[in-house]
Amino acid sequence: MKVVILCGGSGTRLWPISRTLYPKQFVKLFANESLYQKTLARNNNYADSFIVVINQDQYFLGLDQFNELNLKKDSSFILEPMGRNTAPAIALAALAANQEDILLIVPSDHLIEKMDAYKECIEKAKAFAEDGLLVTFGIKPEYPETGYGYIEAHKFDVKSFKEKPTLEKAQEYVSSGNYFWNSGMFCFKAGVYLNELQKFAPDIYIQSVKTFDLARKDSVIRPLEEDMKAIRSESIDYAVMEKSSKVKVVPSDLGWSDLGSFDSLYNALNKDKQGNTLCDNTIHLGSKNNLIIGNSRLISTIDIEDLIVVDTQDALVIAKKGSTQKVKDLVAEVKKIKPEMTNVHLTAHRPWGSYTVLEENSGYKVKQITVHPSAKLSLQYHHHRSEHWIVVKGIATVTINDKTFDLHENESTYIPKEATHRLVNNQKSELVIIEAQVGAYLGEDDIVRLQDDYKRK
Repeated sequence: MKVVILCGGSGTRLWPISRTLYPKQFVKLFANESLYQKTLARNNNYADSFIVVINQDQYFLGLDQFNELNLKKDSSFILEPMGRNTAPAIALAALAANQEDILLIVPSDHLIEKMDAYKECIEKAKAFAEDGLLVTFGIKPEYPETGYGYIEAHKFDVKSFKEKPTLEKAQEYVSSGNYFWNSGMFCFKAGVYLNELQKFAPDIYIQSVKTFDLARKDSVIRPLEEDMKAIRSESIDYAVMEKSSKVKVVPSDLGWSDLGSFDSLYNALNKDKQGNTLCDNTIHLGSKNNLIIGNSRLISTIDIEDLIVVDTQDALVIAKKGSTQKVKDLVAEVKKIKPEMTNVHLTAHRPWGSYTVLEENSGYKVKQITVHPSAKLSLQYHHHRSEHWIVVKGIATVTINDKTFDLHENESTYIPKEATHRLVNNQKSELVIIEAQVGAYLGEDDIVRLQDDYKRK
């Protein structure tokens, strides 16, 4: 069986710890392990190999976290230049497999706690899939949730799919005992899914096949942006599952959560005797039942209850429990005044390493740049800024126009505006430099790449 990991989604409901370029599935919230890594580990025993469908901007982040687990399983990555929802994403994964391969489709950002029950559900789903059926997993509802779709079922037979309901309707669903939360997990043969997609959404099928055939295929599968954009965006539920006569549902009680809010994250994290989530550098005096997520500074609370406190390097959110669905509205307001804060943390991850913004003001920005061993930045230039580089740790191999030279610790160089330049770490340990940018415009989009090992524009 091939396990397909879907890594789409921007995770805005967990802002500010989750950003567009560092969404919630990659944030290490669970004993230095991310939801994406927990998903990989949870499914490793069922996987002959993995197919990871991921945004192209997050590929190296996903690859690094995959390699950290040392799973010893073959993997292939499909790099989406843009998201087109689950029906096309799964189609591309199915096209990358053999038609008789059974695919287990799982989102990368869900939490499952009952592993024995999960194993039983996987085995039942696989048996249905071997018979040529499309299987979805229905989660036994714990309460009347209005943020999920529902599946009406009788045993393993699907009677109907329901949209996200009102609270009154959700209460009716839960009381009836015949409705399940739609989990977004599926199991079927690759060829069966493609045949049903061709039958019920032929435009998506035809354009997905074209996109896959024309994609660049080297160490990864890279669909072209213009081809991907031409695929109609649609969920697998609307495109196939609600129309097909081959659908079965496996009722599941898995200790499941999609961690779609800070309230659900609070329920998933370990807590102290007073119900406060465990977090380093915190002191609580008389405080109870709070979610505390901190960075490096000390967080102290006195006599507060039922609050959400999320502190990152550049943003602080304080909210009442039960109100955290409004974080999505908060993100919309943040975008109006500081759009970059919804996109990336002060520490941003790149294929070659990472950078952290240490100071920024009108006309200048100071970064700490860390370059992995044997990695290099793109050969590039800037229209609007000059740069000063100071080596803090390691040896930097620097190219400026037609000159290449080494800089050692405590040595520096200057890169004028418009000068072609590159930073390379040829050593076996990390390189750390301080970069001071000076100019009228200091945005990350003022980079013109001439050569790039990671095929970025």
